Amino acid sequence: MHNTRKSEPLFHISRRGVLPWYISWLIRGAALLIALILGALVTNLVTHQNPADIYVTIAEASFSTSRRRWVLCQNLAMLLGVSLAVIPAFRMRFWNLGAEGQMLAGGLACTACMICLRDILPGWAVIAAMVVTSLAAGAVWGVIPAFFKAKWNTNETLFTLMMNYIAIQLVSFFIIVWEVPKGAGKIGIINQSSMIGWLPSVGGQKYLLNILIVGVLTAMMSIYLRYSQHGYEISVVGESVQTARYIGIKVESVILRTMLLSGALCGMIGMLLVGGTDHTLTTTITGGRGFTAVMVAWLAKFNPVWMVATSFLLVFLEKGAGDISTNFGLNQSYSDILTGIILFFIIGSEFFINYRISFRNTAKKKEAAHV
Repeated sequence: MHNTRKSEPLFHISRRGVLPWYISWLIRGAALLIALILGALVTNLVTHQNPADIYVTIAEASFSTSRRRWVLCQNLAMLLGVSLAVIPAFRMRFWNLGAEGQMLAGGLACTACMICLRDILPGWAVIAAMVVTSLAAGAVWGVIPAFFKAKWNTNETLFTLMMNYIAIQLVSFFIIVWEVPKGAGKIGIINQSSMIGWLPSVGGQKYLLNILIVGVLTAMMSIYLRYSQHGYEISVVGESVQTARYIGIKVESVILRTMLLSGALCGMIGMLLVGGTDHTLTTTITGGRGFTAVMVAWLAKFNPVWMVATSFLLVFLEKGAGDISTNFGLNQSYSDILTGIILFFIIGSEFFINYRISFRNTAKKKEAAHV
């Protein structure tokens, strides 16, 4: 007689229903706590340092001084801004991995205005030109792969990635054209004496304007995706292209429109980095934010409000990792390990939010109860 018990799996994985938001965040909080405990054990075993000192250093890296707090808010705003820019495309299931290139395109357009128009237009007109051209450059860089996707169903992941490399080479070319002094291989601070094209400070704070702009963008993006007709069409196309076509949505138009918006917003972040923060242009000015934004958007379930928390976590860990290496004489690998442990548990917690594990005995008890 065949023994069915031995053939039964030890456990079953089934998809959960939608959990209340506070349960989801309790699971994430528990995952973070476990990660911190494991990180403390690894710290003690590998480096023989006091884990409490390590964690205090991570916190002090962002909050110990007023300047560090402002820098944290600036980095948070820039990462959040890029993440907000890619959300419409991701909700449409258009995997825009070209945010780096779109930011560089916007930053290049901004730099061109600051250098080429400084002796022609007054300061306010240069800034206006920076805004318009940066939005346009980012939009063009975003709509090119969207056009090919809409017309010939090309792979948007590869296409947007390739556009990043083209943007990097374009920026490299113009850095040599505008380098100061000749042969330096870099532009240096643009308009350092006249500050033409520098975005104005608000309340005496260099970064406050950037933070306020991204704050407004967060609110507007949340309203756009949740309450506008365009936001509804993006969601329908993301769920099913066939359904969208059946109910009369022009899918190709939605793809083009959404990537115009996504690219334009990335271009605006490039402008904020060049005109509002660094006042120069390099091939590394984006700092990998375009790729980090993918993790931010995914962890937040493409929700603009929750993205504030996920952006903060990643920026906080990045800044803390740098100070750990400096203060304790540890190489960058250790700080990357500690950051990786924390992110692994936070990302892994999403599995337990979305899925339920039922063990063999538990399943049998449930069956018996129903009988």
